[in-house]
Amino acid sequence: MKTLKIFIIIFALSVTAAKAQFTKAELQVSGLTCALCAKSTEKALRTLPFIGEIKTDLIRNTYLITFKDHVPVNFEQISKKVQGSGFSVNSLKATYNFANTKVAENAFNYGGDTYRLLNAADKSFTGDVSFTVVDNGFAPKSVSKKYLGQVTDTAPASGRVYHLAI
Repeated sequence: MKTLKIFIIIFALSVTAAKAQFTKAELQVSGLTCALCAKSTEKALRTLPFIGEIKTDLIRNTYLITFKDHVPVNFEQISKKVQGSGFSVNSLKATYNFANTKVAENAFNYGGDTYRLLNAADKSFTGDVSFTVVDNGFAPKSVSKKYLGQVTDTAPASGRVYHLAI
């Protein structure tokens, strides 16, 4: 009986303690010309371990992606799958749940990578917040140039630095 009570307490704590993570994204791909192109890119994206569900919008050349719970998301892998299919990422807008996430100096860490908020102005974040990745390869060159023109980063101890705009 004591073991059952301990199990129930641990289960309740794990359910109530929300884990910070990326929850969904809207990926716009350039170069898609037909449904077969879109299908091959979708098939490549589905091989990633953190992809839960994908809905394709052929009119806007976008993929609405839902990420799996508790599996770290890697944007670089998404870009590589799209490029491996013969296309390129035109924009990537992601939603992050800030539960239990510490933001210091407009940056936070997730999955071994650093995410720098470029126009956050020291706002406090709670719940789901949507961002656009503005790095080269994830946004049009004009957008990357606008946001990254004055940015200087120090190399992180590990992982990569992503730049996000609200």
